[in-house]
Amino acid sequence: MTHQKERWGSRIGLILAMAGNAVGLGNFLRFPAQAVQNGGGAFIIPYLVSFIFMGIPLLWIEWAIGRNGGRFGHHSGPGMMDKLGNHKWLKYTGVFGIFSNLTIAAYYCYLESWTLGYVWHSIAGTFNGMDSAQVGNYFLLYVGADGNPLFNISGQAISFFIITFCLNLWILSRGLSRGIETASKIGMPLLVIFGIFLAIRALTLSSGELNAINDAAAGLNFLWQPRFESLADPKVWLAAAGQIFFTLSVGMGCIHCYAAYLHEKDDIALNAVSAGFTNEFVEVILGGSIIIPIGVAYLGLDEVQRIVGLSMGFQTMPILFQNWGPVLAALAGLAWFGLLFFAGITSSLAMGQPIIAFLQDEYKLTRQKSVRYFGAMLLVLTIPCIIFFSHGSFSEFDDWSGTFSLVVFALFESLAFAWIFGMNKGWDEITRGADIKVPAFYKFVIRYITPLFLISVFLGSLISPLGGKWKHAFEQLFAGEGWPLDPGSIIGKLFKLGIEDTRYFIDGVPTSVFIIDMTRLLLVITFIAIAAMVWYAWKRHNSASERQKEISL
Repeated sequence: MTHQKERWGSRIGLILAMAGNAVGLGNFLRFPAQAVQNGGGAFIIPYLVSFIFMGIPLLWIEWAIGRNGGRFGHHSGPGMMDKLGNHKWLKYTGVFGIFSNLTIAAYYCYLESWTLGYVWHSIAGTFNGMDSAQVGNYFLLYVGADGNPLFNISGQAISFFIITFCLNLWILSRGLSRGIETASKIGMPLLVIFGIFLAIRALTLSSGELNAINDAAAGLNFLWQPRFESLADPKVWLAAAGQIFFTLSVGMGCIHCYAAYLHEKDDIALNAVSAGFTNEFVEVILGGSIIIPIGVAYLGLDEVQRIVGLSMGFQTMPILFQNWGPVLAALAGLAWFGLLFFAGITSSLAMGQPIIAFLQDEYKLTRQKSVRYFGAMLLVLTIPCIIFFSHGSFSEFDDWSGTFSLVVFALFESLAFAWIFGMNKGWDEITRGADIKVPAFYKFVIRYITPLFLISVFLGSLISPLGGKWKHAFEQLFAGEGWPLDPGSIIGKLFKLGIEDTRYFIDGVPTSVFIIDMTRLLLVITFIAIAAMVWYAWKRHNSASERQKEISL
């Protein structure tokens, strides 16, 4: 058994780092959109059910797998999964834990750099005097999303990406305690402070004040007004399960990695729940109290329902802040994009650590050298996301790395933990050193209910029906008319449903279809390359073990 010198400096640092890993842009942009579009207040019912029966169990599973792997000197997915049983193939399921972090970080770091750029523009007053169309066009030009030239790169976007990229690598180079933990101790409190400031300003905004046409409180009513008829819709349940799944950052390998630096008898039961509930506070309380109330105050219910999401965060919020006067608008922009930046960087740091740990553990590289290798790999994968942003490369990374890969890995790990490692051993791992009493019924939940939740999420994304209308799809299937696949489903994407012209080149110029397929090929090659690295690492381990046996004899 090997021992890793790096450890967390404090319990609060660990919890903040774990919460920072989970808290991301989706807490403030994706969650409000999901709630509004899926039953309002009624959405919280399947959301909480999913949190109890899938979210918390997965947190415990991943913390347990991580701490168990750390005992054997493994701090990344392949080594941790390998220690769950005697099957040689188990380590290859852990490839998802390297692949997901590397490829998600590739586009997430670029997205994160937008928030840093918008912090600067908010302070500099760039949006002063602009109307909504000008702010919207500015965003499209900034990120190269106007869809005109094939190579459409904004110099500003590149500059802020380089700053963000270097900042991530510098923090990672400082190590676990001095780097990631310190950044989390700074970033997470500032995120909460910025969020509280915006929530208070938003919820005290009245009709007629600062050009508002509605009370901001109407936004909360709009968000949380229950539409109970939605509970009978499978689409709502899948959306709630998906939101819990992605907001907790499970199925990535980050949680495993962070937990691997704990001592054998350090608590994981309470730590996991604390990190989970911190994320839920940020998402439900803060995430639900900013963008929707402010939007409803100025735009009305119908318009907010139409535009809520990523575009509203970057294209609409800057213009709404202008109603507050130049000083308060600058402060609001700093707070809004600042909290998004801190949410982003604490997550991207968590994505980098498993790759660095893999290189340190399995290839015996120094941390500095591991960071440089990680930076080189990250840069290679980020370039197509930037250059071909408007042609779908960015979205492909998000679909396959940030969605499909996470669900597959979470399903693998939940089954391996409960059925290969064994539920009794798994339960002992979860409860050893626990500072709370874990309810015994979770043994049943982890073994049966959680995998069923994950299978449902996987199948739902695989065969999602057109428009998410499950009832109509089943009626059509039973009527012998076939299953109406949505173009956004996994199968729909693979077969290019809804795309009439699938040519790779038109007049010698590559099309978006070509860019998308080449992006998918790049992702497949990346996965195979990581699997090859795992194979070679274990080959070296086995050769070293055999030489050691020969010396002993």
